[in-house]
Amino acid sequence: MVMAFTLLSTTLHYAHNVIRAADYPQVEGVPVAVAAVLVVVAYVLFTTFGVLGYRDYLRGRYWRALAFLMVFSLSGLASLGHFLVAVPRIPAFWFATIYTDTAAALLLWVFVTWAATKLNRVTVADQLSTQH
Repeated sequence: MVMAFTLLSTTLHYAHNVIRAADYPQVEGVPVAVAAVLVVVAYVLFTTFGVLGYRDYLRGRYWRALAFLMVFSLSGLASLGHFLVAVPRIPAFWFATIYTDTAAALLLWVFVTWAATKLNRVTVADQLSTQH
């Protein structure tokens, strides 16, 4: 569920960033077309990490999966980068995707943290006795 929400939010937000790139604050010296291409490249890279993480989780490669999912979560945190340049002047729905992207990233961090603590749990049976 977290992956589906993250993928949906990120896809919507990044697609709008590409289609309406000129509506977002621009970094000085970076043409709009170049910014749009960079967004596409970032989306493909982040999403690839997400897909690999999901696949590895299903296959039981948990630590590797969690690492990939943490990288994927950066796609949502990167959305806050818009505010480093200026506040975007975009319709409310698209503005909201900046925050849903961030929320999705944080939810993914919660999941990864939870899963890592479950994987790292030591039971009494796993402990060695120090008594002879």
